[in-house]
Amino acid sequence: MIPRYLLAIAISFGAVAAASAQEPYGSIADLKLAKAEDAKDMPSVTAPTGAIVLFDGKSLNAWTKRDGKAAAHWKILDGGIMQVPGGGDIITKEKFAGKFKLHVEFRVPYMPKAKGQGRGNSGVYLQGRYEVQILDSYGLNSQNNDCGGIYTVAAPRVNACKAPTVWQSYDIEFESPRCEGGKIAAPGVATVYHNGVLIHDKQRLVKKGKDKEEIVTNTTAGLGGDPCAPGPILLQDHGNPVQYRNVWLLIVKD
Repeated sequence: MIPRYLLAIAISFGAVAAASAQEPYGSIADLKLAKAEDAKDMPSVTAPTGAIVLFDGKSLNAWTKRDGKAAAHWKILDGGIMQVPGGGDIITKEKFAGKFKLHVEFRVPYMPKAKGQGRGNSGVYLQGRYEVQILDSYGLNSQNNDCGGIYTVAAPRVNACKAPTVWQSYDIEFESPRCEGGKIAAPGVATVYHNGVLIHDKQRLVKKGKDKEEIVTNTTAGLGGDPCAPGPILLQDHGNPVQYRNVWLLIVKD
């Protein structure tokens, strides 16, 4: 029989360990909500017939580290969740071109003492080159480096963020740049729904230069490379314990 004092210590230690495991997400009881539904999870959406399931909640077989060689190493948690642990981005083994729809479910931790880009930062990179930012931007006047922004390219039309710790979703319709003779003739285009709200409508991936538009071929920390070549989906490790679930992609045929 285990002595009572040892049992008490074990129970106490277990409680501390459990609390520590949940600590990155914390409680939003002290957070002022704009509306009650901001604290309600988005429902998980089943992959449609023909979709490529990139994360089914069970394994990281579809992914590698950023180098495209080493096995992906993010944590898989109960409930079919993968969590950024620190140590590097992950990319899909498969590369994509043309038109596709990408569905990603995610949530960010509550980090009230952190500021700016340190509040639950991660990102979804289309073809490894174009980032749709993930961040705790709840209640902010969103800029192009906030959640839902196409990083440094375009701010979301509206801030559609849920509160931190709450499950959110991106549904991204992407069209690769059009190339002729191995060179870009027209920029990539992205339409993004954040939690079901349209935040980018056929956004051309361009920046305004001094005299003309400049086609964007890679946003900050993207893989770069030949913008006319297929590319993977990249999920960014920015050092914060952002969580993902239910990631799938559907090729759109003309």
